Amino acid sequence: MENQQEMMKVEKVCEIYEKISKLEDLNPSNHVNNLFTQLVTICTTPCQIDVTKLSQQVRETIAKLIRLCGKAEGLLENHYSTLIGSYENPLSHMKLFPYYSNYFKLSHLEFTMLTTHITQVPTQLAFVGSGPLPLTSIMLATHYLKHTCFHNYDMDPLANAKAHELVSSDTDLSKRMFFHTCDILNVSNGLKDYNVVFLAALVGMDHKEKGRVISHLAKFMAPGAILLLRSAHGARAFLYPVVDPSSDLKGFEVLSVFHPTDEVINSVIVARKGLYSSPVLASKCSGVEGFNHFNHGNVIEELTVDDQA
Repeated sequence: MENQQEMMKVEKVCEIYEKISKLEDLNPSNHVNNLFTQLVTICTTPCQIDVTKLSQQVRETIAKLIRLCGKAEGLLENHYSTLIGSYENPLSHMKLFPYYSNYFKLSHLEFTMLTTHITQVPTQLAFVGSGPLPLTSIMLATHYLKHTCFHNYDMDPLANAKAHELVSSDTDLSKRMFFHTCDILNVSNGLKDYNVVFLAALVGMDHKEKGRVISHLAKFMAPGAILLLRSAHGARAFLYPVVDPSSDLKGFEVLSVFHPTDEVINSVIVARKGLYSSPVLASKCSGVEGFNHFNHGNVIEELTVDDQA
């Protein structure tokens, strides 16, 4: 019965893919939004589908669907970045983004997982694939890492221009938020400056591309630096590429894995580069505090980590 339900879910996802693939425009609209809402609803209902065990034809469909989802997500973020950036104080209007609460929960989760593996606030953090609406960087910088310098990397100069516009009027974030227009594969020694590197889910749209980026980070990140990646699990793998902690992170020690069961879509993997040397590298930003100065409350107890990961 369970297998039958899983196959029905696969059929529904493929049906929605056919509809999405025929759209001439993936920019936000009632029709586009409705199709992707249906897709997300299907993919976030409890299910133990292993996409690697599906037929070759279905896996090829999933790969094409992930690329369409990535394109649509970029257009959605671009739309809302423009809208939010039109206000006098953009950061006061971030909740206009329809998935704001999801990102807030995800950034809270990522910060909580990060704090269990390092003892001091990172002085320098890189976010690879930040896009036109760098919500995670903004949320982390605003609520959790209030003295950390954020270096956001994206290949699209327009995305970086829009992202910069969002924080340029804020006296604090404008001094700690930087945007670099380049392919992360072209950044080598510069990666050693970062205590923590975040890798967005859509950097590397298939297994081969993702593997190339991870291998590059393994080669050039500083020993002991933390890599935090977003992946997908179960039916959520219809929406985002999967990183297998057991085989895809050569050069890293996997520290923890979390698979969400609520409306948050991305799984989170925390790994450490090579041999552990020091949790904090040379600082280019002053006034960094230790994590023990933060009042976390009971955030650790709120997590439900999948022990099978």
